This record gives sequence, C-alpha cells and structure tokens, in this order.
Amino acid sequence: MINYSDIREYVEARKEFCASLVDTALETAGQRQDLNAFIELFASSARERALECDARIAAGTARPLEGMLVAVKDNIAMHGRETTAGSRILAGYHAVRDATVIARLRDAGAVLLGRTNMDEFAMGSSGQTSAYGPVRHPFLEGYVPGGSSSGSAAAVAAGIVHGALGTDTGGSVRQPAAYTGTVGMKPTYGRVSRAGLVAFASSCDQIGPITASVDDNARILAVIAGRDPADATTADVSVPDFPSAVTAGVEGRRIGLPAEYLDDRVPEDMRSRVRAIARRLEERGAVIRDCSLPLTRAVFPAYFLIANAEASSNLARYDGVRLGTAAETDALHDRYVHSRSEGFGREVKRRIMLGSRVLGGGHEQDWYGRAQRVRRLVREEFERTFGELDLLLTPVTPGPPFRMGERLADPMDMYLTDVFNTAANLSGLPAISVPAGKDAKGLPFAVQFMAGAWREDLLYAAAGAVERLHGGEASRGDASRGEASRTEKLG
Repeated sequence: MINYSDIREYVEARKEFCASLVDTALETAGQRQDLNAFIELFASSARERALECDARIAAGTARPLEGMLVAVKDNIAMHGRETTAGSRILAGYHAVRDATVIARLRDAGAVLLGRTNMDEFAMGSSGQTSAYGPVRHPFLEGYVPGGSSSGSAAAVAAGIVHGALGTDTGGSVRQPAAYTGTVGMKPTYGRVSRAGLVAFASSCDQIGPITASVDDNARILAVIAGRDPADATTADVSVPDFPSAVTAGVEGRRIGLPAEYLDDRVPEDMRSRVRAIARRLEERGAVIRDCSLPLTRAVFPAYFLIANAEASSNLARYDGVRLGTAAETDALHDRYVHSRSEGFGREVKRRIMLGSRVLGGGHEQDWYGRAQRVRRLVREEFERTFGELDLLLTPVTPGPPFRMGERLADPMDMYLTDVFNTAANLSGLPAISVPAGKDAKGLPFAVQFMAGAWREDLLYAAAGAVERLHGGEASRGDASRGEASRTEKLG
C-alpha cells in the first residue's frame, strides 16, 4: 500500500511528482485488472489534474491533499461521469453535478483516479453482488474483500491509490477495511454530507474514507467533513484538526470492553487478540474496563428492519419511468415489472421484498415502529455508556475473511458478518476499523473503536496508537511490496 503522508514531504519541498504518480498508479491498475476493483479509470482527466497539482506544488500554493490519489465508490456522483451503484438499472446514467464530498476533494487538490466496483446499491457484505462481477481480494486468493465498499478497499490495499471513498450503512466501510488490512472510518451521522449519494437506507448511510494509514484517513475526513446547505441532515458542528489527533495517544482514556462483543460468537483467538491489544494500550496509559451493553442483541434485528424498509422506499423511484433503464414494452404496468425485474439483482430484490413486507399490510407500526423505538433505546444506552467511558474496543467482525461463494446460499449468514458494525449506524455514532496484525491462520485481523457523537478525534488517537503498536504493518500482505519502488520512481 502507499501512504500519502510519506510523500507529503515532496509537496513541502516543492518537488513535482504528481504526473509520475498518476502514471504509476494507472500502470498498477492495469496490472491488477484481475481484482475487478475499478469500473472505470479516469486516465485522461487524472493526468491533466496531476499537471495542475505539479504546477501548484512548484508555485508553493499546494492545498491539503495536493496530489493525493483517491478512488470513488460508484454510488457517489461525479459530474459528467456514469454513476450506477453497481446496478444494471442505472446503466447509462450520468451525474449532472458533483456530490459535495467530491467537490471538497477537488478543492483540496486530490486527484480522482476512477470509480470503484461495489455490491449493488451497497447491499452486500462480500463484493459479490455487483452487476459488473465480483471484486477479488488483493492478496488472499479465493477470499472475499468484504463489502459493500469492496472495490474501494481493494484499490487501496493493492497499492493503486492512497485513499478511497466508501459508504457505510451497516459496516460497509469498516468490514472491507478489516478484511483487506486497511483503515476504515464511519463518521458520526451528519458529520459528512450525503448530497450526491445514491441512497440505500437514508437514516443509516454515511460516506467515509478507506486508506492505508490512520493519518491519511484523518486528512481526508478533515476535508470532506462539515456543514453542507445541500444536505439538511448535516450538523453545524466544528471540524477538529483530525490529523493532529492521530499522535495524541490514549493516556488517561477510559476504554471499555463490552462483554456482548466478546462472547462465544467470536473465535477464542480473536477474543484473546482484542484483550491483548487492550493490555498494550493499558501499558500506554489507557484505563481498561469491562462493560456491558445489554441491548446489543436487539441492535441487528432493529437495524435489519429499518434498513430494508428504507431501502424499499428509496428504490421505488427506479421504475424505468422516473429513473432507471426502461424495458422495451408499451404497457406501463409491464414497463414497471420488466424494468425492475431485469434491472435489479437477486440481493436487491430480496431487500425490496423484505422492506415492502415491513411497511405494507398495516405492519408499519408493528415492525418499523417497534424497530425505531429500539433504536431510541440503543442510543440512550450508548449515551449512558459514553458518559462513563471515552471509547469502546471491539472486534470488527465475528470472524476472519471468508472464501468466495462460501455464504451465498445463506443470506442471513452473510448479513451476520456485520453484526458488530450495525450499532454505530443505528445510533449514528462514529466508529473506525484499524488493522491489528494477523490471526493464527495468517488472515488479516482488525479491531474497532467506537466513541460518542462528534468524537472522531478520539477514534483517530486510539487507532493511531494501535497502528504504532504494530509498526504500521496494517496486515498488508504482498501489496505493500510495491511501495518502495513507487517511492524510488518519485525520487
């Protein structure tokens, strides 16, 4: 993997490097087409952008992310570019404006290299439901890279880009980050604008960065965060200096180990590794406490009902008339049926039907209403918890990466890979996945930190501490080997 932080010295020294960086990235992307991480590469515009960045660097007017290579998940709009959310039904749709996060990246000097493959409409946990075919793991042959931000995580882990934007509705940034040895941040709901995002479940969706290092992650979030008049759900809350938080350490921080995240659903090896990390953080001044979140068992069922109900409502607009590719038929009813039958994949249809059942036939209050009441109780439980603790330390997933095709026959088994992620989305709280070495079988292992609302700075401090514990290894596999040659080319 490649770290933007490592080449920022070239920017400060006014060395022109962006054009060479883009050429090398495009070459690497061509060599790793087997990953199916990118749906489209922006070769021409990226090269033009790189020349502009080099001119700014030479003039001493570099911006915060000057020359950073960033990939973008296919459900985030970029002006003039096709945006399909990994689905046939949106084939040929071109965005009429940039999403707010894209405009902010451009203004900060980032170079957008391409749009990445993803589970269709962000509905999946493995990268296998895309209309463009499955995404492959960059260094574990035969394993999934996680999802739904599978292409974004794979592009970073393969050393093609410094960072990528993903979206996290129920773990779709943190889970693929954990599986690929990258850093994934799910910000507080309302911290980052959703304007220009193709919606899955509007009350849970958040855009977040996936990067090779904690510092790079903080740099991106510092740029894309903040109030946006185009998104009424963004909050007028100040944006801290996230990069400076990365080196703040954990001395005096109260870190809880919730029993419900370390029960027998988690392999003993993973549980012992989480507790070992807790002990090492304690050696660095953290105060470690065991704690309990009794409502954890109710989180996933409530999330599942709310997310699928909102997905069903959001996807109703894709009917071949208002939005979506239209089927060739004259009868209006047939156009609706055929457009949706041909345009949506199996997993999306499943979610629509589940959500329609929740909202239809007079069941809205029985199911959706109850789930919203559980959501309120979960939020209150977290508020009480973060009145006594600064952070929670948990596994990211209840197990290591799994093999391609392994869980496709049992959708619920697939959904439960996100069981430890959904609490942050249901409650709107921030959470981060950070690599923590490898498990007993040599597979990537990561831990998750959660914090109270608007406390991403605490997450970066804790994630930075874990990264330093492991010497920045980031479970990178063979992908890290290209970094030395990349730096040599810059020099």
